[in-house]
Amino acid sequence: MRFDEAYSGNVFIRSHPSFEESEAVIYGMPMDWTVSYRPGSRFGPARIREVSIGLEEYSPYLDRELGDVKYFDAGDIPLPFGNAKRSIELIEEFVDKILKADKFPLGIGGEHLVTWPVIKAMHKKYPNLAVIHIDAHTDLREHYEGEPLSHATPIRKASDLIGPENIFSFGIRSGMKEEFEWAKEAGLYIAKFEVLEPLKKILPKLSQRPVYVTIDIDVLDPAHAPGTGTVDAGGITSKELLASIHEIARSDVKVVGADLVEVAPVYDHSEQTANTASKLIREMLLGWVAKRK
Repeated sequence: MRFDEAYSGNVFIRSHPSFEESEAVIYGMPMDWTVSYRPGSRFGPARIREVSIGLEEYSPYLDRELGDVKYFDAGDIPLPFGNAKRSIELIEEFVDKILKADKFPLGIGGEHLVTWPVIKAMHKKYPNLAVIHIDAHTDLREHYEGEPLSHATPIRKASDLIGPENIFSFGIRSGMKEEFEWAKEAGLYIAKFEVLEPLKKILPKLSQRPVYVTIDIDVLDPAHAPGTGTVDAGGITSKELLASIHEIARSDVKVVGADLVEVAPVYDHSEQTANTASKLIREMLLGWVAKRK
């Protein structure tokens, strides 16, 4: 994919026209080939861009506005429908190019399996990588009904690559008993049900380390984010998730990349989920990318 001109479709609000001059690159990963419940997250990236036009460019949380950071919207990666293996390869190749240019990759999913190839690319550049995983689900299965390429497996795959002790999961409230037992034995940190308070305790341990942050929108309670494929009652509020993004911004961890996944517009009749996701991306840009200056 070319980076020498702006994406011809809808772009995230205030995106910069030049890849070379930008500090971050927004890109979509429109894939939902392996979902086990409700499909539709492949339409998430496009809808999040469309509703971003309604965002205020100023963040009263961070006292910054989108004009303070240059980011390029590269559009969606063209992925072969139904081919998970090839899609994963293409995502990794795409992120490799972003990292080679020393840009901050900010991905929009898509199902959560898309995070796996991104972490593979990130680990090549940052061997000491740690991952902050914010989600309702453990995503620690080795396979789902015999299929190793599944949205239920990305964090297990990541742990096999970078070591389970380098993964920190927050907000988890769903998963197989065996997944929780494996995490405990392997040394993978899981904070059940909550995000902000346990995050405050972990961030000092990640001081000065390169950190990749992956956020599954279903960490939010369905009352706050109905537009997702696998809704799960008992989640956190959007206020807590925003506060968690800001807590990471205030820390001295080095966020080197991030993604937001699993927005499924077909179930989002009020567009509440897409609008929330758009605001979260604004705060990630202003809190994590602007901080790199």
